[in-house]
Amino acid sequence: MIDINESVMQFLLAFVVVGPLLGAAAALLPAPPGLKGKSPEQAVLRHGVTVTGAILIAAIVLALGFDHDQPSKMQAGTDISWIPALHVRIHLGIDGISLPLLVLTALLTFLCALYSYFKQQHQRLTPRAEGPAPKAFVALLLVLEGGTLATFAVLDLVLFFLAFEMVLIPMYFLIARWGGEGRSQAAWRFILYTLLGSVVMLLGLLLIGIKAGTFDMMALATDNGRSLSTSVQVIAVLAIGIGLAVKTPMWPLHSWLPDAHTAAPTVGSVLLAGVLLKMGTYGFVRILLPIAPDGFRTFAPYLAALAVVGIIYGSLACLALAKQGAKGDLKRLVAYSSVGHMGFVLLGIATMTPTGVNGALFANIAHGLITGLLFFLVGALKDRTGTTDLDTLAEETGAALYGKAPRLGGLIAFAAAASLGLPGLAGFWGEMLALFGAFRPAEGLSRPAFLTFMAIGAFGTLLTAAYLLVVVRRVCMGALPQDAPTLPDVRSYEFAAWTPLVALTVVAGLWPRALLGLSDPAVQQLLAGGTR
Repeated sequence: MIDINESVMQFLLAFVVVGPLLGAAAALLPAPPGLKGKSPEQAVLRHGVTVTGAILIAAIVLALGFDHDQPSKMQAGTDISWIPALHVRIHLGIDGISLPLLVLTALLTFLCALYSYFKQQHQRLTPRAEGPAPKAFVALLLVLEGGTLATFAVLDLVLFFLAFEMVLIPMYFLIARWGGEGRSQAAWRFILYTLLGSVVMLLGLLLIGIKAGTFDMMALATDNGRSLSTSVQVIAVLAIGIGLAVKTPMWPLHSWLPDAHTAAPTVGSVLLAGVLLKMGTYGFVRILLPIAPDGFRTFAPYLAALAVVGIIYGSLACLALAKQGAKGDLKRLVAYSSVGHMGFVLLGIATMTPTGVNGALFANIAHGLITGLLFFLVGALKDRTGTTDLDTLAEETGAALYGKAPRLGGLIAFAAAASLGLPGLAGFWGEMLALFGAFRPAEGLSRPAFLTFMAIGAFGTLLTAAYLLVVVRRVCMGALPQDAPTLPDVRSYEFAAWTPLVALTVVAGLWPRALLGLSDPAVQQLLAGGTR
């Protein structure tokens, strides 16, 4: 920790939220002659790297200046009246819950911009429609980053909703213009599902604000539902929960996710899995748990039940896709794996215990690192072989990556081991803590029911290991024919983009206190109904 003045911290947080939007506007302007480099495309992609790099540096300095002795305290706060008639304020702040998500978002967006810039040297981005493709690509990427960062930083329900919605349009166009086969249908399904969920969520947010007389999330958390009747809380949790569950995504509201991931470009899949899904689970923790605890307790068993169904369903879908002869798509398989992994996050939240919620927050970060890496690797594999079809990779193309591209094969095996929850890597702690939370749920929740959910979730971890080991065996192993064409191994720019994710996966696995030390005091205070 370094000692940074509070006003500087406020400026840094405001810059982290607003900077990407200013960068997006600048990306659409003509590049100055001295900055064009070899081509305008190169200049605008370099602009994306510069802006996202500056945001990442600001987020890291923010993390270094954060008072780690008081992680439950809202820091770097800004509170300005915006719409007095509606009591809406521009209220920003971070604590031990939101800070890791803020840094994760800044890191993944920077790595995506870096990856896109250097990949252009090998394979120029090809738009699917007329227009300034690289400019639009960078602008959309930055708007997406701005909306996600704002979601984790704002402390007003109206601003939260606006930030929550801001990411939909850029992700729609990233899929629709730069996606693969079936991109148009996948983009429409994504936007329709998420918009319909958001309309219902807005009604719930307005209900809370009108009944409580404020949209301020800090004041509402301190009140801890005392100004809201149980019936109002139940209606609000149902309405807001539907919108958050669509974004998470929770079974059975998940069906937009596999299509969106399969059609999306590599960086779109990385950001969709790495940060956009976290917006839903963050809303459960930041809004529903402290603001409407009685209403949440009513639905907690049902949320846990749907979570474990999602764990089993996602794993069985992945096993079916991994089976020989199923013509399973590797990107689709990783997408279905997210349904299972996010099920553990929802199970941890549903326990309403510090252990379970801490596990959910840890699993959020771990999933962002590991699944972001997996989508990078699958994208690289498609660039080299022209396909993500598992049967084609295993039989016709004869991937046998350990022999053809050993570093790439080793990274895929590493990411799979991390995803299945191997002890010592990031994926282990979050899922284990979520199951521990289910072993002894909060007072008022049925322990026999949650013990059943724990057992089902634990069985899901075995299914997860099964399908990931099948994938590694089929893609990475196998005899290498003498006349087999060689595949390029990990390139230098890929190494630069993936190394931080590998390193952080190991660090989080070996030193979980780095995250749990931040989140636990904030979670304890949040569940107790207090805020400072």
